[in-house]
Amino acid sequence: MFIITKKIPRRRLTAALFLFLLTLGLFGAGLELSHDIRAASVSLPSQPDPTGIRSNQDRIDYLEGFGWITGEDPAAVEEILLPESFGKDYRDYLNLQSEQGFDLQAYAGKTVKRYTYQIKNYPGLRENIWASMLVYQNTVIGGEVFCSEGDGFTQSLVYPAESGRM
Repeated sequence: MFIITKKIPRRRLTAALFLFLLTLGLFGAGLELSHDIRAASVSLPSQPDPTGIRSNQDRIDYLEGFGWITGEDPAAVEEILLPESFGKDYRDYLNLQSEQGFDLQAYAGKTVKRYTYQIKNYPGLRENIWASMLVYQNTVIGGEVFCSEGDGFTQSLVYPAESGRM
């Protein structure tokens, strides 16, 4: 067995240690920046513009902007008078709308149209899934995806792969 030793001046050793720590710091900062960019792109999915919704195709395009495939025509079109004040019975629904950036309370007492479309591409389910949107003066002011069969569910308009809901 051979042992080879070499004397390294303290100045060189300090410089090498400094360069090593600097490289390690830059590598760590790069990883952190990469993580931040990925997190921002996941947490901020682009949402379609809710304004200028005038035609059936505009409504379909709006839902497709979230990733949904719908029927060609609405299954139902209803005029709904929103209540003057929303009681506690509306709490969960208002929270769902608020999570999507909609403020239904601003439209209290207004008559809105509710368009309901069949959803054809809900993950794992093929039938009886619906998307509805509330439209007031050519602007989407609320909406949800729902199923009323079995245990049923109601979720935001965001496609489940993005929202984590299923």
